[in-house]
Amino acid sequence: MIIREQFDNGLRLLTESMPDVRSVSFGAWLTRGSRHESAARSGIAHFVEHMLFKGTARRTAEDIAQEIDSLGGQLDAFTAKECASYYVKVLDDHLPRAVDVLADLLVHPAFDPGDIEREKKVVLEEIKMVEDTPDDLVHELFTQRFWSGHPLGRPILGVPETVTDLDAATLRDYFGRVYTGGNLVIAAAGHVDHAAVRDLVTSAFGDLPSNVEEITSTAPASSPGLLIRDKPLEQCHVCLGVSGYPQAHVDRYICYVLNIVLGGTMSSRLFQNIREKRGLAYAVSSGFVSYRDGGALTIYAGCDADSVVEVVGLIMA
Repeated sequence: MIIREQFDNGLRLLTESMPDVRSVSFGAWLTRGSRHESAARSGIAHFVEHMLFKGTARRTAEDIAQEIDSLGGQLDAFTAKECASYYVKVLDDHLPRAVDVLADLLVHPAFDPGDIEREKKVVLEEIKMVEDTPDDLVHELFTQRFWSGHPLGRPILGVPETVTDLDAATLRDYFGRVYTGGNLVIAAAGHVDHAAVRDLVTSAFGDLPSNVEEITSTAPASSPGLLIRDKPLEQCHVCLGVSGYPQAHVDRYICYVLNIVLGGTMSSRLFQNIREKRGLAYAVSSGFVSYRDGGALTIYAGCDADSVVEVVGLIMA
């Protein structure tokens, strides 16, 4: 059974007790992501996620890594278009220490200027890595073209110019405005007791401010067209797609099932017709992304340059 509770500062807590396991997954979801940034601050949500692991008032970056590793736990995070998530998985006995570490990251980050300059280089290398990973790059190019001019079309990592422009004052201002109780959802699943988790969360996150900035945004509109990037590669990487349902649409589950039938498994129509029957691609698949007010159904294939027209024709068929 899932138990839900909301604190006075707006923070929401959800727990699900699973008495047959000995582990606990504990995570904090921030209801802000890359779509909530301005174009001039593109990439700041992702950069702040990186910086929270670089040290706090009580722990260095190495302390953070060693403390969770010493428990045999896993600690990680990600930034998406509409959220950022920080999560840890440990044995149930170690949950209090794990919550203390995670809360330290989310409440007391250092934002040391020296760390910021070093991390800029790391993120710039991450951006380069996407450029050198064509199956990732083609999806990024598709998104930028499909939602051209809309925040959902901007890369989560930002661009070199905006990342280079970040400084401690800008990051602290963003953190103070965004990382508030009203923007956080805490979830715990595993061998947990709701009351015990509530006590841990109250102690760790109870002093967070409750303010939530009002955000106005328009729904994304698809922009049909063709985008070609010429790179010296062994394959052509193709991505095409159409608009999909938003998260609350009544038929969203139908779209998830459609995606599985189309290209989600080895028995899917795309896999069987393009790879198995014709041998035109090693990788071919479909994907469905759903956001608060829009979505997209996409199809990807990596094939020989001479086969692109045939592959696209088969996808359309």
